[in-house]
Amino acid sequence: MIRLEYFDRNDFQQLIEWVKDEQLLTNWSGSLFSFPLSEGALEWYIEDSNSLGTSDVFVYKAVDTKTGLTVGHISLGSISETNRSARISRVLVGNTAERGKGICQKMIKAVLRVGFEELKLHRITLGVYDFNESALRCYEKAGMKREGVLRDVLRHGDEYWSLVEMSMLEDEWRALHPPKPPEEAPVA
Repeated sequence: MIRLEYFDRNDFQQLIEWVKDEQLLTNWSGSLFSFPLSEGALEWYIEDSNSLGTSDVFVYKAVDTKTGLTVGHISLGSISETNRSARISRVLVGNTAERGKGICQKMIKAVLRVGFEELKLHRITLGVYDFNESALRCYEKAGMKREGVLRDVLRHGDEYWSLVEMSMLEDEWRALHPPKPPEEAPVA
């Protein structure tokens, strides 16, 4: 199981160690950060985050409940109370040896649960570069639906990267995760 905990200053160094090269940084964050990732940039990133009722972004570390180790990073931002919507971003399974073992899917489901069950959102979106086939498979296994492709949205070196837009609606979440009926009290 994966438990989401707020990402804070104590987690900076581990994330910096995970993001070892410019391509990974760009794939993870788009053009939000420049390489190398720094503590100053991460200070800015978490500023005004993780405050229920006042923040429009929640930044999490993903913790493996069996080992207690931090295994990933994910955020839920662009939260709109008016539209009851948000966007998943900056999804990263930290240890490359752990990729392909279902951690990403568990992280996505955990953040979707926060969005749909705790924040009562209607729509949650994300964008993933079209060459990232493993992420596309992960998001689809978690129930996200492809909506379309934004072509050539980011220039990296001499090439352009296109972005696949994906989403899930609250009814789709409930169909995949119906509420459990309350247990009946024993008859005395």
